[in-house]
Amino acid sequence: MIKQAIIPLAGLGTRLLPLTSVFAKELLPINGRPGIEYIIDECIDAGIKEIVFIISTKKLMIKKYFYSDQFYKNIIKKKKDPRIINEYKKILKYKNKIKFVFQNIPKGTGDAVLKTQKYIKNKYFLMLLPDDLIIRKNCSKSMIKVHKKYQASVMASMKVKRNNVSRWGVYKINKKLNKRNYVIDGVVEKPSVKKAPSNNAVIGRYILPRTIFKKIKSLKPGKGKEIHITDAIQLLINDKEKFIAHNFEGKYLDCGTMSGYINSSKEIGKIWNYVWLAQAMLV
Repeated sequence: MIKQAIIPLAGLGTRLLPLTSVFAKELLPINGRPGIEYIIDECIDAGIKEIVFIISTKKLMIKKYFYSDQFYKNIIKKKKDPRIINEYKKILKYKNKIKFVFQNIPKGTGDAVLKTQKYIKNKYFLMLLPDDLIIRKNCSKSMIKVHKKYQASVMASMKVKRNNVSRWGVYKINKKLNKRNYVIDGVVEKPSVKKAPSNNAVIGRYILPRTIFKKIKSLKPGKGKEIHITDAIQLLINDKEKFIAHNFEGKYLDCGTMSGYINSSKEIGKIWNYVWLAQAMLV
């Protein structure tokens, strides 16, 4: 079973400037909660027992957020506020599952993955990119089911507009397994519209084999002078590692741009308004 997850958090967040000039983008509130908490909850609900955060020294506030015990204790001592007590209990639950490693020089997602090698013990692990929120259905849980059924690596995917393919890793289908799952033949990082093998994009959820660490070490910097996880995946595919693209059922939200971040709060707010209304009707 998949019991470990890694989450790269060392990125500079330039698409969310000026907010990220003073604040880690993963702690920016989305409908009243730091965005990273939605990712953690997805992991926990999917059965993950240990989460490795990849941060930089410039983003130590992320670690501080989960290690504010004394702050909470002092507040709770003065005010027996149930909301604050529940928040502290939640933070403690998260903290007990999280480890931290550092990527102080931004060299790409592949390099970030490599920083976690000493912590990954099992044959496969989960990786989640925090800019990508998938709501209404737990994408990671669905992917773990696919992995268990086919004993293969899995990537979340969705169709995108052809003129937007250069924003994504894009894959080529080898074989259809069923209406939501496809064996892939190859993957290209941010191709031009002309060279893209399809408009099937890889979204920020991956189940990867531990053997990917060796492939990452063999890579030279690619586009943008970064080490891309898609290039390592292609090397594994060349070695006959099976990768399955999973068309997830939930709703995708892009939290990495200003317009996407604002829209994410609106979309999640709609869900909570619906939940609140449903609960009110039961009273």
